[in-house]
Amino acid sequence: MRQRPNPAQWVWYALGGRLPDRCREWVLHDTTSTTWVWRHTARTTVLIGPLMLVWLLLPGPLLLRLALVLMAGLVGYFYSFVYMEEAAENRLAKHGYPRGTGKRVRAEAHAEEDEAIRQRYIAQYRTPHE
Repeated sequence: MRQRPNPAQWVWYALGGRLPDRCREWVLHDTTSTTWVWRHTARTTVLIGPLMLVWLLLPGPLLLRLALVLMAGLVGYFYSFVYMEEAAENRLAKHGYPRGTGKRVRAEAHAEEDEAIRQRYIAQYRTPHE
């Protein structure tokens, strides 16, 4: 049975920390469930949200501060999503799983759906000519 981290542990985990071994299965679930992209987004928000808030509170014209916060958010989320799979694999490796576990588990979960898509593609675009 997987045990969830408490809120303080989750914040530490979101910042890149390692959870206790009793939460190991939860980490696998966190990085491979159907909601893993949303969970990654939440962790990213914990990282860049406070920085964006600080920049919003800096002195200066409001429009400039809003533009700075928008740019920081766009860049932060962009790089977060570009390296999302690598970040998930690093989290899993930090908790004792071999590299590639997350990608393999997510692929296994969608294997039937992917095969159906492949078969539809073959049927539509790879039919033999008579």
